[in-house]
Amino acid sequence: MLHRVTDLQILLSILIASAVTIAVRALPFAVFSGGCQPHPFVVWLGRQLPRAVMTMLVIYCLKDVNLTEAPHGLPALIAVAVTAALHVWKRQMIVSIFGGTAVYMLLLRLLPV
Repeated sequence: MLHRVTDLQILLSILIASAVTIAVRALPFAVFSGGCQPHPFVVWLGRQLPRAVMTMLVIYCLKDVNLTEAPHGLPALIAVAVTAALHVWKRQMIVSIFGGTAVYMLLLRLLPV
């Protein structure tokens, strides 16, 4: 037997999801406001997580690169090098990501497959 979802159930679901999202986003501000210093572990996480996330993104982006067939992963490897060079040069993540992505897309179109 199928259960039909009513408009009230949909509305309640949206309201609950919204309330939880707002609470989760506001929680760090409520916990760390008031001038107290955060725990050293939280400070350490704040320094380490950006590197960890970027490393996981690079691994995810390169996991399906095929080095045995033309173009032998060249677009991806060149784009990674351009992204790294842009980041070392400009130190702005958005410039690095957009620049590397643009180079990758351009190379996909230009290199023969």
